[in-house]
Amino acid sequence: MESQALPPDLLLRPFRTQDALARGVTPSRLRAGDLWTPTPGVRTAEIPMNLRERAAAFAAVAPQEFAFAHATAARLLGIPLPYALEEDPDIHIVTCTAANRIRRGEVRGHRGLESRRVVEVHGLPVVGPADTWADLGEYVGAGLPVGLDDLIVAGDSAANLLGELAPLKRAIESRVRPRGKVTLTFALPRVRMGSWSPMETRSRLMVMRAGLPEPKLNAPVVSRSGDWLGFGDLVWEEQRVVGEFLGVEFHTRLRDRVHDGLRRDRVERGDWAVVEIVSTDVFEHDARAAKLRELAGFLGVNPHLLDVMSAAPQFFAPAQFARPRRRRS
Repeated sequence: MESQALPPDLLLRPFRTQDALARGVTPSRLRAGDLWTPTPGVRTAEIPMNLRERAAAFAAVAPQEFAFAHATAARLLGIPLPYALEEDPDIHIVTCTAANRIRRGEVRGHRGLESRRVVEVHGLPVVGPADTWADLGEYVGAGLPVGLDDLIVAGDSAANLLGELAPLKRAIESRVRPRGKVTLTFALPRVRMGSWSPMETRSRLMVMRAGLPEPKLNAPVVSRSGDWLGFGDLVWEEQRVVGEFLGVEFHTRLRDRVHDGLRRDRVERGDWAVVEIVSTDVFEHDARAAKLRELAGFLGVNPHLLDVMSAAPQFFAPAQFARPRRRRS
């Protein structure tokens, strides 16, 4: 027996079962094996393969005003997260404080929608970048997945989306006792605009913590005669030094290496020094020390003055930064 044909528009999007029933689709057709149930009360013709498709399926049946929040919002906005949160199977939403909490197996509910700015991403309501960054403080602490450098990486990305840093400060200040406030507050003055990747941010933190001058981020590199040579990840204009992070994703194929070599030759012919940085230079002590000494030589900094230990990645804000608690009498 041939299956009942679905209305064509239902094949293109998640749809509520009650809407399909109202249009004459039979209950048995909704139970057929060619339809998927990403969340109760919703069907799709194709299995949701990514977060955006899963979020769209939930949005089709959401019973009240809400927005996607926390790790889900960060992923939909393109804000980088630690691996543990990138693989978070839950969908996080926020509703108004006075509303009933949504209870679904795959959903983690939060309160406070009324105090958060909401933007539209792929047609979905999503907590905006500044409030999402502040919400990441809920993942900070011993045994939790987000550390200080993760917040700075996320802050750099959020600032780029916003085009300014001020909304991040306002997001923290508008909260009453936000979770992770100590780490968020310590991270904020270390956030910058202009970083194009998490490892560019981590490379910047490494060189600054070691005591080297702060570089410009993705700044234009120009020859002495005024010819444009490209953009540099980390640029020290006065010393004419460029730090380039070479990631595995874009710099390991043969054609990538050829392109990198040609680009490096062009920049060096323009009277710039190019220092290549890889992930081991950031994460491993010996490689980090050697790379910092190399950079110091080009930047005219005495390598014996480098603070190599402080240049390591940091997960916790310094203990002395936390406000001491009052002793109980």
